[in-house]
Amino acid sequence: MKEFVVSPGGVKSWASEDRPREKMLSLGKAVLTDAELLAILIGSGTVEESAVDLARKVLSGVNNNLGELGRKSVHDLTKHKGIGEARAICILAAMELAKRRQQSEPIQKKKITCSRDAYELVYPKLADLSHEEFWILLLSRSNKVIELKMISKGGITGTVVDVRLIFAEALAQKACAMILSHNHPSGNLKPSESDIRLTKKMCEAGKILDIPVLDHIIATDSAYFSFADESML
Repeated sequence: MKEFVVSPGGVKSWASEDRPREKMLSLGKAVLTDAELLAILIGSGTVEESAVDLARKVLSGVNNNLGELGRKSVHDLTKHKGIGEARAICILAAMELAKRRQQSEPIQKKKITCSRDAYELVYPKLADLSHEEFWILLLSRSNKVIELKMISKGGITGTVVDVRLIFAEALAQKACAMILSHNHPSGNLKPSESDIRLTKKMCEAGKILDIPVLDHIIATDSAYFSFADESML
């Protein structure tokens, strides 16, 4: 592996292949050393040493132990030449975030198994609205929710939906399936002709792109209509 030699001065003065930010962008965050990651937080070095050299010095002061670095105070870090209060605060904030990440439980993504699951997920978004909104549920291969996203907001009787934008979002999120949903502020659960046409168009596009539309939920404050349950897909 190529050894990255860092010249003195700020990030802008380094050769492109030696800049931690550019290295992360081109090779990924996992290849960066602790010193390079810390150098990104520091931002720039001093006249005498680069940000990476300064980061190495800070790490050396804690025996290259990140846990020990997180226990340092702002006062401790500012003892290093080139580390002012702002940089010290930035470093400790990053350490605290790392600690909180370890303490956080993984987010359990909800799995959609039926129309009721979908309705219960979109209900908080669509209840009590005096206007129509159109939302999509993007799903993984196992039908777990990747994202719940609003596509459009309209008036009392309808909203404009662009099929291309929906599938562009689905492709960007690497979704394997989707569920459509919108509300009827009037409380009428019967799908309109435009609802039926849109659903058909979405299903046809989904077949071409291999992102099937599993359902279209029309929601009101007290009930819902499912195209899938009514065999209308």
